[in-house]
Amino acid sequence: MDTSNPAVLVNGEVIRRYVGRRVRCVLKVIRGDGGILQGETSDGQQISVKQAPPAISLSQFVEVIGIAENDRTIRAEICTNFGDKFEMSSYNQLCQLANSEHQSLFI
Repeated sequence: MDTSNPAVLVNGEVIRRYVGRRVRCVLKVIRGDGGILQGETSDGQQISVKQAPPAISLSQFVEVIGIAENDRTIRAEICTNFGDKFEMSSYNQLCQLANSEHQSLFI
């Protein structure tokens, strides 16, 4: 596993701390159009994903790894289908832990 450029777990609230850095976020797909995906974060905020695959090839939940361009946009490097059932509230708690005093446990 390559740990030289880790992706920080984020939700809509904490992404602003990582602008310009590599992030990892699970989104509930709202719509996709022309390489831009609109999704809802685990804490209910909307994020745009640039360079996303067509929405038809995506499941309802998608993990996006990429560069946070600003507090509402990620330029995707990798998009992974997470299926049509995903526990977003548990993921949100994980994001909060990963960005708290326990941050060292998450790389």
